[in-house]
Amino acid sequence: MQIILGSQSPRRKEILDYFSLPFIQVASHFDEDSISFDGYPAEYARTLAIEKGRCLRLAYPEAVIITADTVVFHAGKSYGKPADEKDAFRMLSELSGNWHTVFTALGVRKGVQEYAAVEETKVLFNPLSPEQIRTYFNATHLMDKAGSYAIQTVGGLIVRKIEGCYYNVMGMPVNSLQKLLSLVEVDLWAYMKAKSP
Repeated sequence: MQIILGSQSPRRKEILDYFSLPFIQVASHFDEDSISFDGYPAEYARTLAIEKGRCLRLAYPEAVIITADTVVFHAGKSYGKPADEKDAFRMLSELSGNWHTVFTALGVRKGVQEYAAVEETKVLFNPLSPEQIRTYFNATHLMDKAGSYAIQTVGGLIVRKIEGCYYNVMGMPVNSLQKLLSLVEVDLWAYMKAKSP
C-alpha cells in the first residue's frame, strides 16, 4: 500500500518519521487562495485539508493520502503564512502576550473513502519586545509557518503555556492521525520503531 504525505512541511515529515511507516512526501498543488476564510477557522482548515487530498487523488487514486492545514486564530482574525517579514512582525506583535488558538485539520483518504478531523490547541505567548521579535527572525525560518512561529526549538522562548496537543501546534496531531488512519486500516502502533540498544 502506498502512503502519501501531501504536504511539503518539514515539521509534518519529522513527526511521521517518528514511525517506520513507509511514505513519500508530495506537494499538493491545490490553490489555497481559492477558498475564502469565512470566520470559522476549524471549518476553513478542514476544507483546505480535504481539498488538498482531493487534488492529489487524481495522481494517486489507490494510495492512502494524508493532508493537513493549520490556522492560527486570535481576536476574530486568521493568521496564515506571512506575506513578508513586515507581515510576520505584525503577526507576532499582535500575538505577543496573548492567548490564541491553533487549529490543525487532517484529511485521510483512500480511494473514495474520505475522513477528516480538526484538533484545537490554545497557546499563550510571552510578551515580546520588538527587539526580541527581530532576534527570533534571525534565528529561525518564519515564512512557511502559520502565525509566523514554531513552537519547537527556540520557539520555547516565545510560548509561555499551551492547553491541548503540542503536536497540533507543530501541524500534525498524532492522536487524531492515528484515529483517521485506523479507518483505512493503517495502525501507527504497528509501525512503532524499536529503541536503539
